[in-house]
Amino acid sequence: MDTIQFRRVLPHVFAGREDTGSEIWLREVNLQRGKRYLVDAQSGTGKSSMCSYIFGYRVDYSGTIAFDDVDTRQLSVARWCDIRQRHIAYLPQEMRLFPELTVLENINLKNRLTNHKTASQIADLLQCLGVEDKANSLVAHLSIGQQQRVAFVRTLCQPAEFYLLDEPVSHLDNENNSLIARLVSQEADALGAAIIVTSVGNHLNLNYDLTLKM
Repeated sequence: MDTIQFRRVLPHVFAGREDTGSEIWLREVNLQRGKRYLVDAQSGTGKSSMCSYIFGYRVDYSGTIAFDDVDTRQLSVARWCDIRQRHIAYLPQEMRLFPELTVLENINLKNRLTNHKTASQIADLLQCLGVEDKANSLVAHLSIGQQQRVAFVRTLCQPAEFYLLDEPVSHLDNENNSLIARLVSQEADALGAAIIVTSVGNHLNLNYDLTLKM
């Protein structure tokens, strides 16, 4: 997958608006593999909705979202499964970890599907982010910031052409912000992938090719 295309997309909740002030809604936007994008948003402007639309969780919008000129509404269930496993790595704002499972159990749920990381590589990522001592702890016992780092490691446990990160550092300090920026940049560079980051103020510390106001 080389391009994610927005063609005059508008969430149904915004129906009837002719000008939202957004550089995404009701616009023609091409997000290209290999680039770095920041979606700078205020609360309530639809950034998490946009991520859900791209990942195929929701279709409550008008207009067209396409992958390489193929309307995503026409994709089969099997194709969506492949996209979510091999082409788009998504870190949702709410993280969607299983609190009753350990850190490693949460990460391995993803990694067993993809076989993208070795156990040693996962351990190195946890160590880099300062949560290696939590590997066998229940996620329910972690702080929100620790959970955010665990969810990020899980996101890296798949190949992708697009990394879709919804407020990935909202609960992290600047040091951990920079660590996550470095790790995702290394992964994206190795795979030739794009990085799409949403933020309501605490931006991931990347050099962006384009900032889009939502």
